[in-house]
Amino acid sequence: MRFIVSKLIVSRYFWYVFYIDDMPSIEIIPFSPELQPYFESINKAWVTRYFSLEPFDIDQLERPEETILARGGVILFAKADGEIVGTVGLIPKDGTTCEMIKMGVHPEAQGKGVGMALGMAILDEASKRGFARMALYSNTKLSAALHIYGKLGFQEVAVECGGYGRCDIKMEKLL
Repeated sequence: MRFIVSKLIVSRYFWYVFYIDDMPSIEIIPFSPELQPYFESINKAWVTRYFSLEPFDIDQLERPEETILARGGVILFAKADGEIVGTVGLIPKDGTTCEMIKMGVHPEAQGKGVGMALGMAILDEASKRGFARMALYSNTKLSAALHIYGKLGFQEVAVECGGYGRCDIKMEKLL
């Protein structure tokens, strides 16, 4: 797949526009309060399709400004043909490591490069913020997501899922 990335600087945020071969462009935009319902609905849809919502999920999805952004985190959205079609976030774990969280793509947009575009954008954002490593926790049921993570350069590491009930795999990437 060929990506051409165009960056537009708006205040302290970056917007990304991805052009994927003959696909419509995918614009990556930062969180704003009016986008919270998309963050919640896109993520609740995939989590409940495969698993059950855990208390931390509900907290993050319903109150992302308090539980993610106020902790120094980031939430990005993918927009294609004027519609929000995906989202991803990151939260700092310590001074050098962050965690990719809540990557979800609307079912109708899956397989069209949206997950890859979101992954590239959140990795870029983590690098800009000075993180040296990004971790993620997932489940082996999510083969399409694991495929994207592998293409992004993530490597499987020893699993220690802590508070995540559905986690059975951990991956990391040096930035």
